Amino acid sequence: MLEEISIKNFAIIQEVSLTFEAGMTILTGETGAGKSIIIDAMMLLLGGRASGDFIRHGAEKAEIEGLFRSASKELARVLESYGLEATQELILRREVLLSGDGSTRSVCRVNGQLVTLAALREIGEFLIDIHGQHDNQELMNAKRHLAMLDEFGDAEFEQVRAAYQAIFEDYRNLRGELVQRQKNATEFAQRIEILQFQVDEIETAEIDLERDAGLNERREKLVHAKEIADDLNRAYFALEGDEANEVGGLVSVRTASDALLGLVKFDKDYEELSKRVEDAFYSLEDVAEELSKAAEDLEFNPSELTAIEERLGMLGMLKKKYGPDLSDVMAYYEGISRELSNLTGSENDLESLSNAVKEKQSELLHAADALNASRHELAKTLEADIKRELADLYMEKADFEVRFTAAKFSAHGNESVEFYIQTNPGEGFKPLAKTASGGELSRLMLAIKSSFARHENKTAIVFDEVDTGVSGRVAQAIAEKIYKIAKSGQVLAISHLPQVVAIADVQYGIEKAVAGDVTTSTVTRLNAAARVEEVAKMLAGDKVTQEARAQAKLLLSKN
Repeated sequence: MLEEISIKNFAIIQEVSLTFEAGMTILTGETGAGKSIIIDAMMLLLGGRASGDFIRHGAEKAEIEGLFRSASKELARVLESYGLEATQELILRREVLLSGDGSTRSVCRVNGQLVTLAALREIGEFLIDIHGQHDNQELMNAKRHLAMLDEFGDAEFEQVRAAYQAIFEDYRNLRGELVQRQKNATEFAQRIEILQFQVDEIETAEIDLERDAGLNERREKLVHAKEIADDLNRAYFALEGDEANEVGGLVSVRTASDALLGLVKFDKDYEELSKRVEDAFYSLEDVAEELSKAAEDLEFNPSELTAIEERLGMLGMLKKKYGPDLSDVMAYYEGISRELSNLTGSENDLESLSNAVKEKQSELLHAADALNASRHELAKTLEADIKRELADLYMEKADFEVRFTAAKFSAHGNESVEFYIQTNPGEGFKPLAKTASGGELSRLMLAIKSSFARHENKTAIVFDEVDTGVSGRVAQAIAEKIYKIAKSGQVLAISHLPQVVAIADVQYGIEKAVAGDVTTSTVTRLNAAARVEEVAKMLAGDKVTQEARAQAKLLLSKN
């Protein structure tokens, strides 16, 4: 239920706040006063398309905020899917702002939390069903009849429809893949051949990232083996002395240590210096031993160098083709291995794919049969319901029928739907779009809406001048039908018919005032006396007579 709506700087409305109750509320006023603008604001609040024209002249933004109450479990699930708390009280807010370049942008919030426009629209679908004169055009468009019939379905029907749609999607994907495979059989085979070659080429290399990372360093050692050996020997002889009995560094360091040690007896301060030189001697002696061992271990192996050069060449080629680094080559290998496996798996050969399409096609046929059976049962219930509603609207001789014809498989099934009507006995059924008059369409749409109202989960229904083209007892019947819908929930209506206005529980009067170049709409909740005056105007026109007032009082007292 819509409990309150606040509208600021929207079209000719400067600021309006309205509170609503359960039952039927009517909005009345002269043409152009702003009644439909309030409906436009509601539609914008529920995710409708924004426009810069909605922003009041001179204002920077338009603001609409609504307080709703709903216990719908389906709505609770939608709220949770968007990360919103599933509370029964909801505050929706929409702001439309002008940008510097003249374009518009909007900000949407639910319970203070920013949401996308798509989220606001999906949430709004559970809150208000706005029905205006343009909805009659849906009845005139046979392409919309299937969707209208489906709206009449319950949760069980939705499961059947969802099951069909899932199977149809699988079938379409499989068939598309099969057709593409058949069309590109040569390209498919060539792709497999290329992938197999690349996989074999990389596998043959037996890449080991850790081992191959040291190949360049090992190659450098082998290429410069003689230079390394010469430098090791030169460093060794510098420490130990060479074959010509030249004194090495170690002898000099030992001599220095002994000399310092001899001075200790004269001054103990030399002891520390002597110890440090002695430590250096032992360290250099260790180095000399390691140099000797390294020189002995150094071996130049031409065959190893050749093998390393060949492997580096092969790895370089692979990096150039699939790199730039060996890790990139391995990542590429993993990717093409998966692709090759997918392309050559038994489930992807043409025969297996063709069999899978046939199996899914069989599933689709069964699912379509189940969906059709559910729709046919739905149609029978809808036909009976609408006939009863039409009888209440003085179309008791009219007959309504839902007809099915075979159609191509689509996401909606394999049957099309069209509504047929017989307004008078013996005339025969004809397509609704070609037979119904304006007044009949209004009554038929109201009959459908009344029937759907018992099945839908909307918290409120808005009727925007759905009584156009009717008068007399038909107008009274429409008024009673709208009021009947309101008994089980909440109805907000705009009407020019005194019968509809008089039957409402609450009435708001909308007036337009012009001050200079500024036009403003105001909304006032009418008391009993004001309602009499408003209904009297509808009955008598601008010159309200006492007879009109008396008739208005009588009309209001009956409801």
